[in-house]
Amino acid sequence: MTLHRRHVTTLLAFLAFSPLLNGPGLAQAPARTAAPDEKMIADAYVYLLGRAFVIRQEHLDRKGPGFAYNAIKYNPLGSADFVNPNFDVAYLEAWFAVDDKTPVLLEVPEVKGRYYTAEILDEWGEVIVNINDRSFPSKPFGTFALVKPGSTAKIPAGAGRIELHSGKAKMLARVELKGDPEGAVKLQRQFKVRSLGKPVIQPPPAMPLFENKDLIGVEIFDNVDARLASALDVAPNAAEMQQKVRVVAAYAASGKEARAAVDTQLRKVIPAFQEYALTKSAPYRNHWIGAGQAGNYGKDFWLRTSVNFAGIWANTPDEAVYLIATRDADEKPLNGSNSYVMHFPADKLPQSVVDAYWSVILVGVPDYRVVANPLNRFNFNTNSSLAKEPDGSLKIGIGLKPVAGVPDSNWLPAPDGKPFSLTFRTYVPKDAVKRGEWQPAPVTKVD
Repeated sequence: MTLHRRHVTTLLAFLAFSPLLNGPGLAQAPARTAAPDEKMIADAYVYLLGRAFVIRQEHLDRKGPGFAYNAIKYNPLGSADFVNPNFDVAYLEAWFAVDDKTPVLLEVPEVKGRYYTAEILDEWGEVIVNINDRSFPSKPFGTFALVKPGSTAKIPAGAGRIELHSGKAKMLARVELKGDPEGAVKLQRQFKVRSLGKPVIQPPPAMPLFENKDLIGVEIFDNVDARLASALDVAPNAAEMQQKVRVVAAYAASGKEARAAVDTQLRKVIPAFQEYALTKSAPYRNHWIGAGQAGNYGKDFWLRTSVNFAGIWANTPDEAVYLIATRDADEKPLNGSNSYVMHFPADKLPQSVVDAYWSVILVGVPDYRVVANPLNRFNFNTNSSLAKEPDGSLKIGIGLKPVAGVPDSNWLPAPDGKPFSLTFRTYVPKDAVKRGEWQPAPVTKVD
């Protein structure tokens, strides 16, 4: 029998759509997954890496001694066992876990005459709220009920309701020492947390742990649905970015060659991201990077991931502006084999641009942890006993040894022959800092 061309076309169309020939009984050729372009791979990786940093931090926190959800860890004064520590405050932290029926109550004490805040962040590093006398003037202390989004669970009368972004949140609370560490610790211990029941707590998604120096590679795209579903992202472009993540993940899972291709591309993306995070993620002025929009990031997932990389749990500009220096006034990387001076003119002293306090801390690179030194001196702040120059200006010396022309009391020890970074914090900064009109003095190399 001879078939006319029209009949052949009809037959092929039938075969293509026939449930008999395309059902479970007959094998189909696997669909080929199109290769994503380089930009999609880079954006998908950086977006997901922001969540990975928080997952990593939760895993690390859970390994700490005596860890429990809905329990406060009162960090001892001078504790340095975390990234970019803060020696200016009595710190306390907690992981909250709630479910639809089970809120958590947070008690915040009344604090007068010193800076304090209870900063609560979601599982992507976005600030949910700061509880203090600036953000909550109508209820700056007392009982607060933390609930899961949409929860109808009953909360105690008088408790301030705070809706989280998912079933978990991180709290970092700070009470300024202000020359009275004993009083700060007393207030620190008055923060209390208790759960109104036994919430169902999901463990953080499984993920290989990694270091900042050697960031996670193509493995980040394994099991992405579980990682994305584990926490709501409130960013306005979350759905768009998560779709890109799934496209890259599907391609990486489609075969050995595809996975190798993604891994090869990430070998370019990772160092580019690391450089971006430290030099381009925020305005770069006077050899300091910072004064950008931290804490809440909108669509800027590159900035969010950069902040999670260099100093996880950053706060909003109204509370604090962070500025980071990794290069000197000649744009050379900071290194402990050199000596440096920061010289603040009398009319541009750090205290003049904050309503609370300022501090500067020296940390190693790339781990961003303090560097041991015989003096156990890691930072200076508003309450440090710093000697001023006769004209009222302020010099801070940085180096392996005391710096000539700078009082020993103003010397910040640096690691011998190793790179380091300076983090300058301005708490409750004035508008000049938030607008980027004021930066710390440049770190100038001296002989």
